[in-house]
Amino acid sequence: MGAGHDHGGPPPQGDGTAAAAYRTRLRIALGITLSVLVLQVIGGILADSLALLADAGHMATDALGLGMALVAIHFANRPATGRRTFGLARAEILAALANCLLLLGVGGYILYEAVDRFVTPAETKGGLAIVFAAVGLVANAVSLSLLMRGQKDSLNVRGAFLEVLADTLGSVAVLVSATVILTTGWQAADPIASLVIGLMIVPRTVKLAREALDVLLESAPKDVEVDEV
Repeated sequence: MGAGHDHGGPPPQGDGTAAAAYRTRLRIALGITLSVLVLQVIGGILADSLALLADAGHMATDALGLGMALVAIHFANRPATGRRTFGLARAEILAALANCLLLLGVGGYILYEAVDRFVTPAETKGGLAIVFAAVGLVANAVSLSLLMRGQKDSLNVRGAFLEVLADTLGSVAVLVSATVILTTGWQAADPIASLVIGLMIVPRTVKLAREALDVLLESAPKDVEVDEV
């Protein structure tokens, strides 16, 4: 959503500043995300598709995450002061943790709404949902290509990359459910797709949060035996 392998990209940097080399790409990805977010909200309302609205909700969190990443980059590159001897490089990691909390909230809300849709069914317009899901899929593919390299160098860019990746999978889920509804009339496909999207969000968010905490706590890498150092 690596430059450290001699492929001609920006050189790897510390955790606090590595994302700076990808600032422009993050901005482009943010613009794409906001544009598709608006389209998916419109599409979700017109098609009465919870899956589309769920994907739009996730994209809203992505937009916040990308925005926080950009703000964190700004602060991370400010010079160190007497009180903050490491500068504000860790702002990037704190932004990643805040983003994780947002993602967990969105995931829980999606799961709740999906269960409620089983209890109170609605008629989703499969044809419209397919169109908007396809637009989201293409847009996410573009954002993934923009963030692919940076996610190997920066935890925050990696978080943005993983969010866009989940959105891509979410768009696929919406596309499949809309196709099922259009061809078979089976309306349960929409809340099922919503459940899939919600369940995709939670585990990867927990994983990212653990990685961010390890950085903040300066934990030893998992592949390093402390006793042997």
